[in-house]
Amino acid sequence: MSIPLVNLRKQYDPLKKEILSGIEHVFEGMQLFLGENVQALEKEFAQYCNAQFGIGVSDGTAALQIIMRAMGIGPGDEVITVSHTFIATAEAILLIGAKPVFVDIDPKTYLMDVTQVEAKITPHTKAILPVHLYGQIVDMDPLIELASRYHVRIIEDACQAHGAEYKGRRAGSLGDAAAFSFYYSKNLGAYGEGGFITTNDSELAHRIRMIRDHGSERRYYHDLVGFNGRLDEIQAVVLRVKLPHLDEWNGLRRSHAAYYNQLLQKSPAGIPFECSENKHVYHLYVVRAPRRDELQAWLKSRGIFTGIHYPVPIHLQPAMKSLGYQAGELPVTEKAVNEILSLPMFAELTDEEIQTVASAIKDFYTS
Repeated sequence: MSIPLVNLRKQYDPLKKEILSGIEHVFEGMQLFLGENVQALEKEFAQYCNAQFGIGVSDGTAALQIIMRAMGIGPGDEVITVSHTFIATAEAILLIGAKPVFVDIDPKTYLMDVTQVEAKITPHTKAILPVHLYGQIVDMDPLIELASRYHVRIIEDACQAHGAEYKGRRAGSLGDAAAFSFYYSKNLGAYGEGGFITTNDSELAHRIRMIRDHGSERRYYHDLVGFNGRLDEIQAVVLRVKLPHLDEWNGLRRSHAAYYNQLLQKSPAGIPFECSENKHVYHLYVVRAPRRDELQAWLKSRGIFTGIHYPVPIHLQPAMKSLGYQAGELPVTEKAVNEILSLPMFAELTDEEIQTVASAIKDFYTS
């Protein structure tokens, strides 16, 4: 039995007819950008997130950049975030000319350690950018209180948290704005690239819409400096077909995680920690494994494919050398990246596949 980390075909097959029909409709009208499907998705996904405004964009990285540009963040400004995330989080900050300032992560959740944030706030701080990693939301209330006290913005990196909840509130409704990615492997994924921004701030939403379309409200008339960050109609079709299934898929992911937890409870591979006030949607199911690299090779030899999200923290990446961070400055992050391992996780995963993965892990540690 071969078990992939993600199986996109299993999700596509039952939706194929509806998706292809929608794409054919787009080709018949040839309104390929910012047409009826993008406009409908903007309303539907914003409503899903319990946010007032939604703006479709080209990808998650663009979403982060556009939000910060719309907030007026730029050269000389600082944005507090984490190093344990995909590089796009920090990349977006640098691409607008600002500086990422890293705090360490909580050793149980791998999310931003919110107790470290206040010490990093300076007169140059313009925003706090928590990352809802793996499908679980950061402890937001302390950050909201800090942001109010210091008059800084909160930008949610919700690129892995479609449908996740914190104290009954959905990702995308907690900060001043939120960025989502519709990268194909996400809980809600396009068939290519796509992104989304939510906000409850009407003025901010207006600026975001302009920036994602070359700073323009009307073609060839440009009031702001923007860029091409538009979501296309084909991806919007795919996302609209998938969106009604998202809660069901997230429920299946949660069930799979619970079964993994049950089977691995006594294994040396530490199971994920879910905060009591959270609804984790398990974009990734990440264990903390002694002899991680050996275990990964063992599983691969048995046809079980895993991932490491992420093997090198951002502050130690060669591309970030100019920030001046040294090994040892974020000890929890640096320890975690040598031990974490993402196991197969997708809605269509079967009990038999989960049992096979869990048995192989147990066999590794007892062999």
